[in-house]
Amino acid sequence: MANHIEALIFCSQKPITDKEVKDCLTEMFEAEVPLKDIHDAITKLQEKYKSDEYAFEPVQSGGGFQFLTKPAYQASIGILLKQQSKKRLSNSALETLSIIAYRQPITKGEMEQIRGVNCDYSVHKLLEKELIEIKGKSDAVGRPLIYGTSQNFIDYFGINDLSELPTLKDFENKENEIGEENE
Repeated sequence: MANHIEALIFCSQKPITDKEVKDCLTEMFEAEVPLKDIHDAITKLQEKYKSDEYAFEPVQSGGGFQFLTKPAYQASIGILLKQQSKKRLSNSALETLSIIAYRQPITKGEMEQIRGVNCDYSVHKLLEKELIEIKGKSDAVGRPLIYGTSQNFIDYFGINDLSELPTLKDFENKENEIGEENE
């Protein structure tokens, strides 16, 4: 059964949940597969891939499991990503995306008020890349669209939910402080 789970995690285009694994295995074996057995098999897979023999490992991310490259191979992956940089987000799109992530649900007018510039192009590109989605309409005058992050956003950044986003404290720069901490 572990080999089947390994194959499902490997072939899934996005993180696969334990429920999706269970549904596949139940249909395949024509018998109910307990979640405990699935969790045990995934734990064994994680142990197997801890070895330096493998450049990747199954990681819990985005509400499910997926194979991700180990941090030791960051440099080679960085080169590949640099070569594919045409697909990257622009700085303005990243700024808009961060505003949406931290302030959602949010209208385009509110984004523009924070950024001080028009956000039409950035919002269009983020919708195109499916990193954000329309969550509904505001009750404000004109009933503007409300935007929020999508499941693809969570998958793209390798987090399980929005509570894992870094806080302002994570970015504090203590280099410019004067004196010692105990003063």
